[in-house]
Amino acid sequence: MRILVIEDDERIRSFTSNGLRQTGHVVDDTPCGGDGLALWENGHYDAVVLDLTLQEMDGLSILKAMRQKGDTTPAIIVSAKKAVDQRVEGLRSGADDYLTKPFSFSELLARIDVITRRRVASATPHLPDGTLTLSGITLDLATHCVTREGTPIMLKPKEFALLEFMMRNPNRPLTKEVILRQVWDYRFDPQSNIVDALISRLRNKIDTPFGTTLIETRRGVGHVFNGRT
Repeated sequence: MRILVIEDDERIRSFTSNGLRQTGHVVDDTPCGGDGLALWENGHYDAVVLDLTLQEMDGLSILKAMRQKGDTTPAIIVSAKKAVDQRVEGLRSGADDYLTKPFSFSELLARIDVITRRRVASATPHLPDGTLTLSGITLDLATHCVTREGTPIMLKPKEFALLEFMMRNPNRPLTKEVILRQVWDYRFDPQSNIVDALISRLRNKIDTPFGTTLIETRRGVGHVFNGRT
C-alpha cells in the first residue's frame, strides 16, 4: 500500500516511515501540515497516519479539509493527546482510528490493516477472510497468494503490488506516473519503460494463459483493470 505519514517529531516520523517501508509499503512523509495537506490532495494513498500538533496547519484542520472535499482515505490519528474528549473530537472530525503515543509499531500496523480492510470491504467485492476478488482473480492480502478461476499464479512482489493497486481501482485509467508513485518508493524517469515492462509481465501471467484480457492499455490515457463481479 501507499501510505502518507504527517508527523513533526523527527524520531517518531523516522520510526514509523522506516517501519512501514520495511514491511513492504510505499511511504511519503513530511513534518509540515501544509505540505501534508498538499501531498494528500495531490496523491493517491491507501492510508494516512496523522499527528495533531504540526507546523503551519494542525492535523484536525487537515483532516476536516479533506473530508469536506469528499476524500474517504482511511486516516489514523497518532497523538500524545490522550483525553477522552480529544479522542472523540478526532473521531468525529473524520478519523477512522485514534492511537495515543507512545505506541508499538505492531499495534500501528494492525490498526492500519483494519482501517484499510474496511475501505476494501465497502468498495470492492471480497471474501470475508482478508482476500480481494474481482473478475475471477483472488488475492490473499496476507500471504500474497494469487489465483484466477482457481488456478494458482506466481507473482513477484512488484507484480503483486501492481495487481492489487489496479484491482483496488477497477475500470479507472491509471497513468504511468500514478503507477510509478504507487508501486515504487522513489521517482523513476517518467519516460522509462519500467511500467510498460511490468504491465507486460503481469499480462503474461494473468491474461495470456486464460485467453481473456483484464488489463487494457488505452493509448494516451493509461492502463485499466476491467473489473466485474
